[in-house]
Amino acid sequence: MTAPVFTIVIPSSLNITQAPNMNQTCEESEDFKYLAYKVTYSVVFPIGFISNSVALFVFLRLTKKGTPNTVFMTNLAISDVGFSLTLPFRLVYYFRGGQWDFSDWFCRWCVFSFYVNLYTSVLFLTGLSVLRYIAIVQSLRHSTLVTVRKAKISCVAIWIFVAGLSTPFLFTGTTERENKTRCFEPGNSSSWNRIFILNYVGISFGFVIPFIIILVCYSSIICKLIKGRKIRRKGGRKQRRAVYLIAVVLSTFLLCFLPYHVIRTVHLHAKVLEGRCQVIEFLVKVLVISLCMASFNSCFNPLLYYFAGETFRKKIHRASVSSLNNSGIYSTILWRSQRSFKRNQHKPDVCNSEKQYKLSDSEEKQVCNDLQ
Repeated sequence: MTAPVFTIVIPSSLNITQAPNMNQTCEESEDFKYLAYKVTYSVVFPIGFISNSVALFVFLRLTKKGTPNTVFMTNLAISDVGFSLTLPFRLVYYFRGGQWDFSDWFCRWCVFSFYVNLYTSVLFLTGLSVLRYIAIVQSLRHSTLVTVRKAKISCVAIWIFVAGLSTPFLFTGTTERENKTRCFEPGNSSSWNRIFILNYVGISFGFVIPFIIILVCYSSIICKLIKGRKIRRKGGRKQRRAVYLIAVVLSTFLLCFLPYHVIRTVHLHAKVLEGRCQVIEFLVKVLVISLCMASFNSCFNPLLYYFAGETFRKKIHRASVSSLNNSGIYSTILWRSQRSFKRNQHKPDVCNSEKQYKLSDSEEKQVCNDLQ
């Protein structure tokens, strides 16, 4: 089984000259594939769902003043939560040995959701990189180029663009094979012509062009930071946030997006060019691994919110302190720390001399008891 690819609707007259030899059937080991997906999604679901849900709570409830950055991060978190909610159903499917027990339309939606998440993540990360580029390299024009309204329009455009290109996944649902209702499997042989040529459309608009934009932005940012080493302490925080953003985004692209797109392309070429079964079977296993790595992008994105977003960190810290304070734990910790400080400062006078120690003073008595 191969994973479906990012596609758009094209005229039916467009065909490639060499179709894959569908008469050649290569047996694929489902044990490795199902095991890999079960392990991956069992890890991705709790981490991705919880971390992105917390991020959404911070952005929507605790952040009063919206910024262009928070607009993009909010949409990125929404995309990740939507994808995470489909993972339990995928897990049921793979634990059931490839038996889909849900409706046909929901199978279509789960496939659609994966590619919407994948490519909206790419474009939202690209948008965040452009925003950081403008803030650092084009700082004098930042207020005119970047506004909350423009950020919202850009995010809506990204949703429409990616959803429109992913619509064909809604047209292919469940199939019957070996007396089981299958999902997440390619359609009939006629789809391979379209898959082969449209793979490059997905790579172009969903990976290569965004990656080039990100590299240009980060190269300019790095050059700007190198030239401005002698900078005030306040500006140093902006530099650190820029470095964090570069590290997280590039790691996501290199670990999640790059392997999947490269292996997917190689695998499709092997199918179309009638490669040997041994080669195709090996590529299927590598493709499964790369698809699992691509799924982890929903776990990497919260790192971006925390390390590259100073406001996000402050909100998380304040929310944590508030929760501890409401439960009484924070007050106890604060009281202990104050008593500990007082104990270290006045230990010889308070506790080492019995005459100076006042038994009637309950707080001082507690300090000395803690020392014993």
